[in-house]
Order: sequence, then C-alpha cells, then structure tokens
Amino acid sequence: MTGRFALVYNPRSRRNMGDKSSYAPMARSLLGENFIDPADRSLLDAAIAQLAARDMGCIVVDGGDGTVSDVLTAIHRHYAPERFPALAILPSGNTNLIAGDVGFGLRGQKALDLLVSLADAGTLRHKARRRCGLVVEWPEAEGRPAVVGMFHGAAAFTRGIELAHQPAILNHYSHEMAVVVSFLSSVAHLFTRRSRREWMQGNPITLKAGQRSVRHGNCFLFLSSTLQRLPHGIWPFWNAAGGRSDVINYLHVAGQPSRLAAAAWALLRGRHPAWLRHNPDYCSGCEERIEMALESDFVLDGEVFSPGPSGRIVLSATAPIDFIHA
Repeated sequence: MTGRFALVYNPRSRRNMGDKSSYAPMARSLLGENFIDPADRSLLDAAIAQLAARDMGCIVVDGGDGTVSDVLTAIHRHYAPERFPALAILPSGNTNLIAGDVGFGLRGQKALDLLVSLADAGTLRHKARRRCGLVVEWPEAEGRPAVVGMFHGAAAFTRGIELAHQPAILNHYSHEMAVVVSFLSSVAHLFTRRSRREWMQGNPITLKAGQRSVRHGNCFLFLSSTLQRLPHGIWPFWNAAGGRSDVINYLHVAGQPSRLAAAAWALLRGRHPAWLRHNPDYCSGCEERIEMALESDFVLDGEVFSPGPSGRIVLSATAPIDFIHA
C-alpha cells in the first residue's frame, strides 16, 4: 500500500463507466483506504476531511470538471491554505476543460504506474503548473457553503449550458460536443427577430471588479476563470496580469453589444484587436475579487447555480495549488 497519494475515482464519469480494464481494481488494491469512490458529495467531503487530518499531500482526481470542482470545494473547506495538496487530474468526464490546462496528461493504468514511480522517487511535485481555484460565495445566505471551481459564466453562457443539458442534445453527444451544438443553436436563435431581441438584451447584472470597475445594466455575456488556457486557442480575456496565477480573468459583454459577430470571431481565435479592447461594450481584466448582483442563474464548471434570494455572489481566488503533469 502506498500512502504518498490518494485517488478520488468517479465510476460514473463517462469514460470510467465503459472501462473494463483491471486499472480500478488494481488501484483499489494498491491504495487501500486512499482509494476513494464516494457515492455522493457528502461522502466525498468526509473523505477529503480525513485526508486533510492525515495531511495527505497529493490527491489524484479521476473524473471530469464536476468531480474536480467537488474535490476543490472539499479541499477549500478542510485544508489550511498553506497546506493545500497537489492535484493530478486524469480526464474521464463529459467535460474536461480543467484538464485541458492543468491535466496530468495520462489516465488509466499508465497514469497510475507513473504516479507510483514519481511517488517512490519523491518527485511528485517536480513538474507542476500553479493555478488557483475560483471560489463562489453567497455572503448574504447564512449557512450556505462556498463552492470552488475554475470556470464561471452567466447570462448567455448559462442559456447555452441549459440548452446543452437538454436530453435531446446531451443523450446524443458528449458534454463538450453538446456545448458546441448548443452554441450553434444559440447562434441560430439570433437569426429570428424575437429570439434575437431576447438574447441580445441580456440579463440585469451589477458588477464590481476590484476596487474601481463598476458596471450596471444588462449583460449579454459574463465569463471568468482562473485557468490560463482554453481548448482550440480560444481566449476571451485580455489585460493579462503579467503571468500572475492568483487572479481571476473576466470578460463582461454589455447587453445589445455592437459588432458582436466580429467580436465573437476574434475571441474564438484568441485575438483581441484594438477596436475590441477600446469598445465600451466589451470589458476584460484580472482581479482578485469580483462582486456580482444578478437575477438569473449562473454556471460553475458545467453546473447551474441560483444566486439566491439576494442575488449577490462574490468571486475570489483560493491559495495557489500545484497541478502535477507527466
């Protein structure tokens, strides 16, 4: 049995459900009590609490973005910030956006063999990317615990995710492809006058980013993330913070934005032309804290949340976390 790392294994993730190999049984035999396949979030939370009590320094997460978010949330709750464990992400879920930036690079038996080898050599943290988790809190909802992820969105992003979750789409595509299909469906909505007026108008959002930047009124799209890379060269943020990994990148697009098609084409290619950066309908930056007041739901790592009765949420960054890669 090795006690150098623990493995959180989600047997319900898309790629693990079809895995008939000996990888999971072998991992269970090798890791013993450090092999964790909880039936629900409360059991996962309890398991992470036990790891924190034993000062476990590395946790491997075999699942998708939702599983990673659940683990980050439990770590934030039970570990002291200065003692956060290193994470190794093995992408096995419907959505693996986080692994696209900070994934281990292998999964299954190959990943397990290499992790054991690195643990034996004492070099688990020698190759790591440092990122922070993105904390969402409800400051006026007493007793509601914070959740932690790495990619947050509201307004049109929430509508797109809700479309992706419809059975007609989700039952026929992986979640990542479902999001693409939903994006195309969202674009199609913009071609009809009624849907275009409704979507383009956006949702009421008040945003305070840092100490100075305050925006009121309708918002067509809001995105924020502590990741530093997205798939396919997409990067909708600018005004980078000089390589800092302890801040939140964000994009705010006002309701009824001008030149939306040209802006979308640029951002989908990771381009930020001068006309876009100077257009008041588009605002991007990096901040340690973002306060929002909104009436509609928002999304964190693919899961839809309500802002609660007050509508107020606060985004902040966790202490830095080392993400191991092969």
